[in-house]
Amino acid sequence: MNKFILRQSLLLLLTATIWGVAFVAQSVGMDYVQPFTFNAVRNLIGGAVLLPVIFFLDGQKAHNGKIKTAHHASKDLIAGGLSCGVILFLASSLQQFGIQYTSVGKAGFITAMYIVLVPIFGIFIHKKTGLRVWIAVVMAVVGLYLLCMTGDSLALKKGDILILLCAVAFSFHILVIDYFSPRVDGVKMSCIQFFTCGVLSAVGMLLFETPQLSQILAAWAPILYAGVMSCGVAYTLQIVGQRGMNPTVASLILSLESVISLLSGWLILHQSLSGRELIGCVVMFAAIILVQLPGARER
Repeated sequence: MNKFILRQSLLLLLTATIWGVAFVAQSVGMDYVQPFTFNAVRNLIGGAVLLPVIFFLDGQKAHNGKIKTAHHASKDLIAGGLSCGVILFLASSLQQFGIQYTSVGKAGFITAMYIVLVPIFGIFIHKKTGLRVWIAVVMAVVGLYLLCMTGDSLALKKGDILILLCAVAFSFHILVIDYFSPRVDGVKMSCIQFFTCGVLSAVGMLLFETPQLSQILAAWAPILYAGVMSCGVAYTLQIVGQRGMNPTVASLILSLESVISLLSGWLILHQSLSGRELIGCVVMFAAIILVQLPGARER
């Protein structure tokens, strides 16, 4: 594995770690505010956090004489940011509402099905995926099943369908990022997507919910973590980390958020892990290792 792939993989692993811990923040935050309100505030905070970062990076580029103002680059930046923001709004909204109608374990498994959907959708845009990656995908699905599916019923109910649509949306989100990330500034595109998602969530909040400032302030800790770390930091790391990476490999690494969410629940909320769940963790990590091993041509 070359240094570039290792660096990008570590960035995506850090992204998955932040997202995994964010499940704790989301769980606590929903005790105070409703889904659209939570998503609106966290995304607007995430976008606001990136503004000083953008000004700083632009200042550094101007000092080094590296500022580029190509018209096509600006169009790609706006198109990419808006596209990612709309898809992120759909995915996060579907997930937040779907969890209300299904178990957390089943929701985690169905959401992580994007690791299967990404290579399937990638076929239609001529993304090549080798046999080794497909084997790793199957292993990851088995691991996620052992990790999250603790019930006896496999029937899809209302909440399951919403989460499945969420997985489809996240698959498109990964592929859209894969398309735009080599063409634009990742931090700026991330900032645009957060403000887009935040504004759309705010519209839903005003139309369908009754937000109260006191409730938002009561949930300041989980909202700040979700906004600053999960949005501002993690989604930006995703955009930067996916640059030059196979989207299927990227989705496999990002799917580790399911494993990390259980581990964070064990460490922070003192939830125990069963033997079945531990086996699922092992299978998931084995899939990630397999997909990162060099192929014959690379060796």
